[in-house]
Amino acid sequence: MPTIQVDDGQVSLHYHDAGTGDPNVVLIHGFPFNSGQWRPQLESLAERCRVIVPDLRGFGDSPLSPVPYTVIRLADDIAELMAALGIGRAVVCGLSMGGYVAFEMFRRHRECLAGLVLADTRPQPDSDAGRLNRARLAGIARSEGSGPVVEELLPMLVAPVTRQRRPEVVEQLREMMMAARPQAIADALMAMAARDDSVPLLAEIDAPAMVIVGSDDAIADAADTREWAVRIPDAGLAVIAGAGHVSNLEQPETFDAILFDFLDSLPGAAG
Repeated sequence: MPTIQVDDGQVSLHYHDAGTGDPNVVLIHGFPFNSGQWRPQLESLAERCRVIVPDLRGFGDSPLSPVPYTVIRLADDIAELMAALGIGRAVVCGLSMGGYVAFEMFRRHRECLAGLVLADTRPQPDSDAGRLNRARLAGIARSEGSGPVVEELLPMLVAPVTRQRRPEVVEQLREMMMAARPQAIADALMAMAARDDSVPLLAEIDAPAMVIVGSDDAIADAADTREWAVRIPDAGLAVIAGAGHVSNLEQPETFDAILFDFLDSLPGAAG
């Protein structure tokens, strides 16, 4: 994978760059995953457009951040990566933690966005209890390693039907999560705990937008997602039946179809 320096050379971001043509698409992975989360979409999207899939700092092949960071900094990393690759505008698609980054991309780098896809994510900040729980998990990661955190989180990430019918997806997620370094897990947890409230941002989103959620998402509740998605002007909403929090891996064909329909709907799309 190629590498680009961001944050004044403090961090090397590894990324996949595949396909050609418009629109450019940037896929931002969730926690505690890496760019491998998007393997099905990387393959399908590359047949019709250029797709960039980075490893966020600390995850995958990107080295640990030398300093604590924020979700804002992750968005700046993506904007710097796009600029270095000569990409003026792109459809930015983020899932879970990647969705938090996508919200910040709109807040800070609106000019970079040709469209916004928010998958299995939430605009609300953590509650006090949620922040305390993230701090607890960060402490476990630092003291006991990645394993206990992975085993606590994994059951919440996939729908019951996925566990029953697609156990290979569960094992793929476990392998990807276990590869995450304990410090990367702790850093990301604390960054997410401190993220800004994006609810006031919803009514201001003027980029074409699509919201996607799994019907059985135990983290980004589908009913709650329906409530906030309607606050984004003209946004589309798709609920993927039988999917949990990692809908792009649990139901990749359905996820891809939704994504392709959205890309075809953009101004200037060839269709």
